[in-house]
Amino acid sequence: MEKRSSNYNIKSLIELFLVSTRLGLTSFGGPIAHLGYFHEEYVRRRKWMDEKSYADLVSLCQFLPGPASSQVGIGIGVMRAGVLGGIISFIGFTFPSVLALIVFALLLQGMDIASAGWIHGLKLVAVAVVAHAVAGMAQKLTPDIQRRTIALVALVGTVLWQTAYTQVGVMILAALLGFILYKKEGVEVGTAQAFPISRRVGAICLTLFFGLLIVLPLLRSISSSHWIAMFDSFYRAGALVFGGGHVVLPLLEREFVPVGWVSAETFLAGYGATQAVPGPLFTFAAYLGTVMNGWQGGIVATIAIFLPAFLLILGTLPFWDALRRSPNMKGILMGVNAAVVGLLIAAFYHPIWTSTIQSTIDFAFAAILFCMLAYWKLPPWVIVVTGAIGGVILASM
Repeated sequence: MEKRSSNYNIKSLIELFLVSTRLGLTSFGGPIAHLGYFHEEYVRRRKWMDEKSYADLVSLCQFLPGPASSQVGIGIGVMRAGVLGGIISFIGFTFPSVLALIVFALLLQGMDIASAGWIHGLKLVAVAVVAHAVAGMAQKLTPDIQRRTIALVALVGTVLWQTAYTQVGVMILAALLGFILYKKEGVEVGTAQAFPISRRVGAICLTLFFGLLIVLPLLRSISSSHWIAMFDSFYRAGALVFGGGHVVLPLLEREFVPVGWVSAETFLAGYGATQAVPGPLFTFAAYLGTVMNGWQGGIVATIAIFLPAFLLILGTLPFWDALRRSPNMKGILMGVNAAVVGLLIAAFYHPIWTSTIQSTIDFAFAAILFCMLAYWKLPPWVIVVTGAIGGVILASM
């Protein structure tokens, strides 16, 4: 029996790896699209989960900071084949885009990208993509005057005081305001859901999550190691992002561009290229890490930015039923999500708009790219290719 069970687990892991890798190669369109791909593959086609279990898992991952689609993929892997299944599922879904962005960063080394027309085109793509994300998230996450005010406070604070501490303070203030304003909101709950992780394991993972948030900055302050500083920056970015991959942009930009680790042109070129590859937007970290420290840096950056997502999903799965029944937690989440909109608008203004839109023709071309994405519903890779070609044409005019 034990041997048969072991064979079944190995077969499950191999199957999980093959399916998640195929999704990693074909899942274009951002986190919402990824959730649709997962539902089609795991729920409808393979019936690994029922509709309610999938909805509960998605709700949990929307509640947590970090890359929601990646956390859903990890959760499905855990429920299918334990913790190792979660790791295998993550590797399959993430590896294709990580490899593509590491190769892209290596090819850029030694090139004068600041004056390259196609790089300027990718920066214009970033303008269109973030503008689209702002519009969609603002409509969904700030439907009333209270949350619009929270978004405005977050916007003003992060534009006027551009530090990582400002962003953390804005998140804390937004959570407090959400708790005060929305603590009487009703909570919809479903049936209790069992997960294959004990509360003890969950508590250990949550302890590690918060422990690293405290220990890594301390190690950074007493050490001159560039690797520790880089790991700390990517870990904090992964741990403090609410609202998906686009929101990681201001955190990473303020960690690396002002100190000169990455130029603004290189940063935005990589962000534009990330739109052209499938998989999670957090793999942008692989590009940045490679720019700073070669392919080894790309791997370390990927591990660092996704590690909080792992620890949070493993840590909260056993406690999710209690959390989702708390109106206080729902109010906190509503406030934080509103602040995310303000952070994203701030990032849209600086560095994206201020370093990219230099003329009326830049604005006109960015508007065309936005319409291609938002209204004509063309695939993201089409937007990226159009942007790169258009950038070359604009540079020759």
